[in-house]
Amino acid sequence: MLIRAATQNDIPSILDIVFPVLRAGETYVMPTDMTKDDVISYWMGNDKETLVAEEDGKIVGTYYIRANQPGYGAHVANCGYMTAPEAAGRGIARRMCEDSLLRAKERGFKAMQFNFVMACNTAAVHLWPKLGFEIVGRLPGAYIHPVHGETDALIMYRKLPTTHP
Repeated sequence: MLIRAATQNDIPSILDIVFPVLRAGETYVMPTDMTKDDVISYWMGNDKETLVAEEDGKIVGTYYIRANQPGYGAHVANCGYMTAPEAAGRGIARRMCEDSLLRAKERGFKAMQFNFVMACNTAAVHLWPKLGFEIVGRLPGAYIHPVHGETDALIMYRKLPTTHP
């Protein structure tokens, strides 16, 4: 699998992955009535570096990396990941996260934080700790899930290794 920077030519494939996930409202807190232009502005905004995961020339996943907060919080990275439905369960999200951890370190980030992981998102809650993330906070009932109703949101955090000369 190749992970590379997204280009304008990738927008249709990115939309095929991201648009239905955001519209469903089950794993991201974004408004479910976003237009395709809204989705692209969000996923590929100027505050983000957007990447795609490719297998045999087909985009099977996408993620972004950005500073979690501006200013004095900019040393902590934040990412969002999505896998194409037909590629689910094949380790694409794991590979994208592993790639993002390397890129975050290369870009000088000291840690990575996921701000709002739905507690009912069992795939993410299962995978992220395997990649070194700890649950450092729980926001009870912070999200009104379209299927599960009031759902806790988890804050997950991981320090990035430092290199000493």
